[in-house]
Amino acid sequence: MGKICYMKLKGSQSLRLRLLVATLSSKSIIIEDIRADSTWPGLRPHELSFLRLLEKVCDDCVVEINDTGTMLKYKPGIIMGGRHLVHDCGVNRSIGYFLEPLIVLGLFGKKPLTIRLKGITNDAKDPSIDTFRSTTLPILKQFGVPAEGLELKIESRGVAPKGGGEVVLSVPMVPNSLKATKWVDKGLVKRIRGVSFSTRVSVQFENTMIHAAHGILNPLLTDVHIFTDHKAGAPAGMSPGYGISLVAETTSGCVISADTTVSYARGEDDADLEDDRKALIPAEEVGKQIAAALLGEIKQGGVVDSTHQGLLFLLCALCPKDVSEVRVGKLSPYGIEALRHIRVFLGVKFVMKPDASTGTVNLMCLGSGFQNLSRKVS
Repeated sequence: MGKICYMKLKGSQSLRLRLLVATLSSKSIIIEDIRADSTWPGLRPHELSFLRLLEKVCDDCVVEINDTGTMLKYKPGIIMGGRHLVHDCGVNRSIGYFLEPLIVLGLFGKKPLTIRLKGITNDAKDPSIDTFRSTTLPILKQFGVPAEGLELKIESRGVAPKGGGEVVLSVPMVPNSLKATKWVDKGLVKRIRGVSFSTRVSVQFENTMIHAAHGILNPLLTDVHIFTDHKAGAPAGMSPGYGISLVAETTSGCVISADTTVSYARGEDDADLEDDRKALIPAEEVGKQIAAALLGEIKQGGVVDSTHQGLLFLLCALCPKDVSEVRVGKLSPYGIEALRHIRVFLGVKFVMKPDASTGTVNLMCLGSGFQNLSRKVS
């Protein structure tokens, strides 16, 4: 057996992205100085949980962590997929933190993936499960991912600090490869849809959020409908909270999203929980803020919102050796990090052409020719 060559990286930034592209490219990595100078050095609980998740969906991957957690050695395995998998995501980050990389890995597994994820379904840090259903999954279809077998089912909701939510993700495997795309026409917004939710609080919170959002959106567009999803009992998880997710659908098939959640802080987020309880954003303000946030995303002029730029670039890079062209608004920090890591791990370079008249950026790349080799491994 030959000696394993490790790519050396430093720091905790983009750890999830690094592990994802390392797994896809089958490149072993060593990450050093993970928060070495921090008061609390080393890997965080949600990062350890993500490593455990990789071990569940991949066969023969090797994870080694030093005593302080400041150094990680990772050798990717074969992406297996599989059914009836279960993973507890914990309560440090929401399920959304785990979903994006899991969806991409599931596309290139040996078998279709079905996994139950437990934890926080909605928070203000990561995209909510509603956004994944309304926006992320439709983006995959632009790259030839079959709609059959692609599903995210919400069984119960859970917000910080205690969680208690459960979702079931199903991802079909790509038979051979994705399909290169030319996706530059954003189109005009034809309707806005949304979902509001409340757990262990009065349904009046939802009504107030919806009314406030309508007050901003209806003067601009009449076709606005926001559904309610009030939960009580076991399906409401273990903590009170409320939130809203909006998605704008355009004439060219683009879906632009924005979401937010209001709940009590996790223990590590605020030393004085009682002070945080008093500072929760009123439901009316939440409705106004999320409507304004959606309009801001639409104004940027991209075919996806800023949250999905990294995923969009990665899917383009994983296409066959054909040209993909996409248009985005102002590049987000995560989008820039994705471009850098795609170049390092997959060898794909994007040609960027800013359009000063619209404030958008056109990006073109030649796909890496990535194929689903896992299904061919006996």
